[in-house]
Amino acid sequence: MNELRIGIIGTGKRKEEGDETGYGMAHYHAKAYMDLGNCRIVACADIVRENAEAFAKAYDVPKIYSDYNEMLSRENLDIVSVCTWPRLHSRMVVDCARAGVRAVHCEKPMADTWGGAKLMFEECEKRGVQLTFNHQRRFGKPFRVARELLKAGEIGQLERLEGSCGDIYDYGTHYVDMFGFYNDEVQAEWVIGQVDYSREKLVFGAPVENHGVFLWKYKNGVFGFMGTGDAMGAVGAHNRIVGTEGVIEVGAPDGSDLRVRRKGSARWEVMDTHGEGLHGPGYIERAIADAVDALQTGREPELSARKALNATEIIFACYESSRRRAVVRLPLDVDDNPLAEMIKSGVFSRKEP
Repeated sequence: MNELRIGIIGTGKRKEEGDETGYGMAHYHAKAYMDLGNCRIVACADIVRENAEAFAKAYDVPKIYSDYNEMLSRENLDIVSVCTWPRLHSRMVVDCARAGVRAVHCEKPMADTWGGAKLMFEECEKRGVQLTFNHQRRFGKPFRVARELLKAGEIGQLERLEGSCGDIYDYGTHYVDMFGFYNDEVQAEWVIGQVDYSREKLVFGAPVENHGVFLWKYKNGVFGFMGTGDAMGAVGAHNRIVGTEGVIEVGAPDGSDLRVRRKGSARWEVMDTHGEGLHGPGYIERAIADAVDALQTGREPELSARKALNATEIIFACYESSRRRAVVRLPLDVDDNPLAEMIKSGVFSRKEP
């Protein structure tokens, strides 16, 4: 089997501990490619030369570029990982597709606007480029076992999906995407939500709400609900799957990674996830292995852009509902980032930090 040529855009700096300015995700991607045995990282690009040099040294990468477009034009790449901030994703993914790469694996969230997210999807679809986003928790045992319990009928019929996290755009993209995983990728029908942005809050350069409450309905009648910031307490668990005859919780209030209250039982049963928690280990490695295998076999990857687009539409519709102060019926008919535009227009009362 021919070795796949890999390029990395946005090497960043390796970090002991990630924060809202970065996690050094390119280093996780690099390790995942190297573990596969059929991939070779042949080039990397970063506007900070010292970061690219350190990355190249760590992973034996022969070519370094400060301009990623030059890398795309010179290196005949099969797969490119895009590990930059969200505002750069759309342009970089589109440039990769137009340069003729076969696949792009991009960090989440998809883009900083709904229009940008749609453009990435459309350009890759038009050119036959496989596009995936790093919603890697789909490969985690707590989440996969939760889905298996649901599909086995252990809690009856699915009625509602609930989630809590710091914000719906950055962290929440994992859980809105996870709701699609639980609910067979059914699209949403309508969304209603409200946000607070009384203090500046940026994650990877993108504004996110301080607090938010969001409700939506899927086309199959299942409801989604998410509380963010102070509203996290309205849910308590990271994910809660509510059925007609029972409940499953991932990241439960009792500290367990997964527990279930099956139909016919009044007690919680903690499930063994074999050392895997909400964040890993091994999820990014599995995500990239799946993307590579999908490219070679021609199947849809687990982290396909189609699935990510469903989640991203819900997220931007949540912000649009706050802007309109009304229900938003999908498909979403705006292209901007409603939260960013509301901040620019001064609609929020601001408090000092």
